[in-house]
Amino acid sequence: MPCNLEMERVLKDDAIQEKGERARMASFVGAMAIADLVKTTLGPKGMDKILQSTGRGRSVTVTNDGATILKSLHIDNPAAKVLVDISKVQDDEVGDGTTSVVVLAGELLREAEKLVNMKIHPMTIIAGYRMAAECARNALLQKTMDNKDNTDKFRSDLMNIAMTTLSSKILSQDKEYFAELAVDAVLRLKGSTNLESIQILKKPGGSLKDSFLDEGFILDKKIGLGQPKRIENANILVANTAMDTDKVKIYGARVRVDSMSKVADIEAAEKQKMREKVEKIIGHGINCFVNRQLIYNFPEELFADAGILAVEHADFEGIERLALVTGGDIASTFDNPESVKLGHCKLIEEIMIGEDRLIHFSGVAMGQACTIVLRGASEHVLDEAERSLHDALCVLSQTVNDTRVIFGGGWPEMVMSKEVDELARRTPGKKSHAIDAFSRALQAIPTIIADNAGLDSAELISQLRAEHHKENSTVGIDVISGGLGDMQKRGICEAFKVKQAIVLSATEAAEMILRVDEIITCAPRRREDRM
Repeated sequence: MPCNLEMERVLKDDAIQEKGERARMASFVGAMAIADLVKTTLGPKGMDKILQSTGRGRSVTVTNDGATILKSLHIDNPAAKVLVDISKVQDDEVGDGTTSVVVLAGELLREAEKLVNMKIHPMTIIAGYRMAAECARNALLQKTMDNKDNTDKFRSDLMNIAMTTLSSKILSQDKEYFAELAVDAVLRLKGSTNLESIQILKKPGGSLKDSFLDEGFILDKKIGLGQPKRIENANILVANTAMDTDKVKIYGARVRVDSMSKVADIEAAEKQKMREKVEKIIGHGINCFVNRQLIYNFPEELFADAGILAVEHADFEGIERLALVTGGDIASTFDNPESVKLGHCKLIEEIMIGEDRLIHFSGVAMGQACTIVLRGASEHVLDEAERSLHDALCVLSQTVNDTRVIFGGGWPEMVMSKEVDELARRTPGKKSHAIDAFSRALQAIPTIIADNAGLDSAELISQLRAEHHKENSTVGIDVISGGLGDMQKRGICEAFKVKQAIVLSATEAAEMILRVDEIITCAPRRREDRM
């Protein structure tokens, strides 16, 4: 007994140590609670969540995107944090499948808990899961389709993937329309996964149907007074420089003068300095000047006299993107014009969207660039539409690189589960229990999709399993008709890369949580009484 007490004293007073069974319970419970939280957002009939922050302004987010929901939660349970992380990584890596990855990891842990209660060692379970994940991935690999050589077929694949991704989001009503937008935007990228050249502008007003894709670049700024409203064959200088030094800054400077005329001299000198700077800028042979910072009235007049369009206070992302798409550099000194790379575009004009005036750059140097303008009833709708569209764009840009496609609607899970089942029957020893559990966890995803749609999941999954025992079945759950449907005819497709990422990340996360046998919570730092 004294030995135990000694052990307790090693850690600080308030540190908490949970061991063995209790630690494992805590991590299982935490992870499953997180999985159950996002479970209801899965599938075409998934519901949304309202997240209200406790900060200033009490901002409200309405979302269906697993990663966004989990990012906004403040979680104390260490195992639950692991799941939040995998959904974040899934979002950054492939853009979609953020909910599925958490649900699958939660189901794997739920099955693992039963196995641990049967006195099977966690390492045995992990070894079984590893084998099962490898087997599941190979099963999918054999069933992928690849149409990258046939352009029309590949485009219809992309359309199907985009519609499948959007069908569980707010855009599901107009999914054909938005899928078309997303596919057009991604095909313009010509295989790059850099989504920066696709700009998404949100303008409240109108309905979601009024959204459109615009070739070129739109800057959310007004054109200054007395400046040309339309410029053809523009040479654009993008800059980040202070254009407000023509007035003495009262706060920062202390100037002692004998008479008022001296103040006038100082002001004249300041103005002269500004005029020289403007002349240097005009000397670049430009007819459009876009600045990150303020432009005061005096330089603005000078630009207007020279017939140059000057835009002030463009937001930072806008500046970087503008420089990127027009092929220019962001300049901050103007002494040697030959070293500054100017941006070019064919036409700059002012357009109206709703009640706002914006500046439209068309015929930009980088042909990939385009702007998607989203219209919608309110800010919340627009934010959610942007998240949904972003998911679709991510998935499509990944698919353009890795062109393998599989069916959706619970079909891939059933294919994997069938192969994993057969592996379990062939494997001797306790591992086979774990492999069997993996196959049950995979079937949970179609089960949840059916449950969320209010269908009889037990009945549907058993029918689905029977169908999949026939060779090359393409049957999955058709939520719209409320029964089984042929995924090939319905055109429900997913990217292979997304599914592969889901299976591998979920297995690794479950593995990590299974390995835990002790949780040590550090003692909080005490604040000394500062009296």
